[in-house]
Amino acid sequence: MSDSATRLRIRAQGSAGDDSVMGFVLDEPVQDGRSARFEAPGDAPLARALFELGGVCRIEVTGATIWVKKTDAVAWTALKPAIAAAIRTVMAETDAPLGNAPGGAPDPDAELFHEVQDLLNRQVNPAVAAHGGHISVERVEGDTVFLRMSGGCQGCAASAATLRQGVERMLRAALPRIGEIVDLTDHDAGDSPFYTRDEGPSPMLNRPVPADVIAWEDGRITVDPAYLAPRLGLSPEALRAGLQNGDVVGVTEAGEGRDAGKTRIVLRSAHRAWAAEIGPDGSAREVPPPRAAAVSAGAQDDLAARVRAHLEALPMDAAPITYGALARGLELWTPGSVAKVTRALETTMREDAAAGRPFVAARAVSRGRDGLPGPGYFTLARALLRGQREGETEAEAHAAELRWLADATDTLAERRQSGA
Repeated sequence: MSDSATRLRIRAQGSAGDDSVMGFVLDEPVQDGRSARFEAPGDAPLARALFELGGVCRIEVTGATIWVKKTDAVAWTALKPAIAAAIRTVMAETDAPLGNAPGGAPDPDAELFHEVQDLLNRQVNPAVAAHGGHISVERVEGDTVFLRMSGGCQGCAASAATLRQGVERMLRAALPRIGEIVDLTDHDAGDSPFYTRDEGPSPMLNRPVPADVIAWEDGRITVDPAYLAPRLGLSPEALRAGLQNGDVVGVTEAGEGRDAGKTRIVLRSAHRAWAAEIGPDGSAREVPPPRAAAVSAGAQDDLAARVRAHLEALPMDAAPITYGALARGLELWTPGSVAKVTRALETTMREDAAAGRPFVAARAVSRGRDGLPGPGYFTLARALLRGQREGETEAEAHAAELRWLADATDTLAERRQSGA
């Protein structure tokens, strides 16, 4: 297998409504401008490779996501790594994994259905999964899209507003042909609504944390990954990766009133949570984690506004800056801060695309990518119809965006000076 095949990153994601379906999400579209559905191998290299594995009965591809339905005769534990390996091999060997000929007449409703679900899977569900939630497309009729929230989103007092203020705006910016968006969720029901914050002091448990587990570094609390990982149901490597990509989130709170002098740290993976209270003398005890606060509908917009203001205030010779430096500049230090900042950057991109402005997010880059933003920046730019031109590299597209941003900044400054 080639180096490019082994380097291809694939994220597996289960289906909220069907245990026999799993999505395999790539960083870039499987084949630009193509979606497909296969119930037999046919001539497409990807379909042939996956059906040859046995146990695969249907494949649907939209954008960067490959949805695979399996039979009951095989288990995901065996099939999942085989599918990932086959995808990597096909993607390394051909530029047309879905074949060169259309697989039948396009179904406009089906195409829009898959495009919306793909956007939700890549840009929305990884975030709401941290709260046990999921948003899926129920059906598409013409230009009307029917969405349903489940898990932690169902029953959440803020979820309907979140859909309208966040998700709907993102979908309309990326897919302008959407007409009405209908929320089918029964927000008065649900066995697992968004959690509500625990009131009052946390009850103490007689469970001391070893002295060398929790430490302070540059004003931040650190927890030994070897101690924390099993408590979140993860390996130390998965914990570190989760803290970087936002799958593991945390918050640090200073005690008030009767808890003055104490500090509480709470960390959450997709399925578990862990919390500890640190006393004024530095000793720590594990405590029952508070039920996670529902994210207010405007919280992400507020952070996006702060991100925009910070980036716009940067002198040209100080930009671009890394995501980590941006988070520190906003005084965000807790685990998952970089992930929050990148989501806020995506919000600014959608706002700028809707207003016809250059992306202020271009001023933030990923460390280790030679001065370029992360892959998600370019994926979202394409979804917003602001991607690379034909034959243009990512570096060239980014440089052009920075030039446009500089020109727009200069023009705005001139107008202010002239009083226009």
